[in-house]
Amino acid sequence: MSKVRTRFAPSPTGRMHVGNLRTALYAYLIAKHEGGDFILRIEDTDQVREVEGAVDIINRTLQATGLIHDEGPDKDKGAGPYVQSERQAQGLYLEYAKKLIERGEAYYCFCDEERLEECRQVIELENGEKKEINVYDKHCLSLSKEEVEAKLAAGTPYVIRQNNPREGTTTFHDDIYGDITVGNDELDDMILIKSDGFPTYNFANVVDDHLMGITHVVRGNEYLSSSPKYNRLYEAFGWEVPVYVHCPLITDEEHHKLSKRSGHSSYEDLIDQGFITEAVVNFVALLGWSPSDNREIFSLEELIEAFDYHHMSKSPAVFDFGKLKWMNGEYIKAMDFDAFYERALPYLKEAVSKDLDLKKIGEMVKTRIEVFPDIPALIDFFEELPEYDTAMYAHKKMKTNSETSLAVLKEVLPLLSKQEDYSNAALYEMLCSFVAEKGYKNGYVLWPIRTAVSGRQMTPAGATEIMEILGKEESIKRIQKGIELLENA
Repeated sequence: MSKVRTRFAPSPTGRMHVGNLRTALYAYLIAKHEGGDFILRIEDTDQVREVEGAVDIINRTLQATGLIHDEGPDKDKGAGPYVQSERQAQGLYLEYAKKLIERGEAYYCFCDEERLEECRQVIELENGEKKEINVYDKHCLSLSKEEVEAKLAAGTPYVIRQNNPREGTTTFHDDIYGDITVGNDELDDMILIKSDGFPTYNFANVVDDHLMGITHVVRGNEYLSSSPKYNRLYEAFGWEVPVYVHCPLITDEEHHKLSKRSGHSSYEDLIDQGFITEAVVNFVALLGWSPSDNREIFSLEELIEAFDYHHMSKSPAVFDFGKLKWMNGEYIKAMDFDAFYERALPYLKEAVSKDLDLKKIGEMVKTRIEVFPDIPALIDFFEELPEYDTAMYAHKKMKTNSETSLAVLKEVLPLLSKQEDYSNAALYEMLCSFVAEKGYKNGYVLWPIRTAVSGRQMTPAGATEIMEILGKEESIKRIQKGIELLENA
């Protein structure tokens, strides 16, 4: 078998959708798993939809995710240019379209809008709904060579159409979905070259993939229906058909197609929401593929080794946001602390402006968050004691209630006032001695203290750890406040 060559060929139309990222990732993994090449090609033939700065977004995303291309606009290895508008400017697509005309596999079409309206027809779908389609009737195929030349000489606007048969069937093979056969009466004579001289997406794809030696084409399964037209083009040129790998649809949790309007539909959306790149890549890899051992956590290097596209699913992949958050939390736990602290610092500062040890607070939350924006809500009590209900002092497991908590706080207040060393270790040792002396359980004492110093039912650390951060003065003040609230309850 020849060297595996895959490509990622995005259109520069905005942020990189999760589906695009998955296509890039799978194409990259297929190539790298086999020791092949991964090519980046920019498909900018749709000039109307092109967004300024979108190419930069594509490059940034690929760089950030580690999907480094072997060839592309900035790495010409002899198959360039790697930007379709530059290839179009060379007259490449028109040249190949004319070759098809010479072979009778394509033809000039001079029909205007009014004439094309006559080709519209309404069909009934399986679900009973009606759909309007435009099936061209091959009107211009009957023009003589002289008539065509006269219209071209006169400057009559034209497109070039593929000449597809109306009878028989076309079969193509997909490595995920198997053999798929369609009736040729379903194949429209699709446009290859538009009236502005630019190629259509479908035609440019085929020409470029062949000239760049692409062996495996990875794309979404929405292109399954157009694959026979692709195959017909390959056959018309006498070119070898690449291996097709169609990826399943990605849906949201309600099983609707993941929309660009979704708050987490693009890579940059997810990064903006505090997700880690490595976790996003790991999660996206599992949207339609699963390893034989059902493992879930992979580095990019491990994905390269494990990825076998034959294990891809035909069924839609659900974008489970909860699972992504869980996975992100696992990556945060495994992060080097300095790297974590650098990412966490803006969120720590958002919640705490006082001169407190933010590093220690960071250590508290590292294992307790799933995304970085979780941080402020976990730690804002350090900045200011929130208003809270004294019912929080009651804890069945700790065997505490408002009365026992009041008694405990009154007992420990003098001890905490005398205590000079407010390190976590010293405070814990002192309180453990008190617990042993009184014959209490740890939780019986520490729960009321934690409640008083935090005003929260859930905290990222225990009572003595919180007090170490707050310091003696603030800790005492908060315990006195707790006593006051319980006395007035």
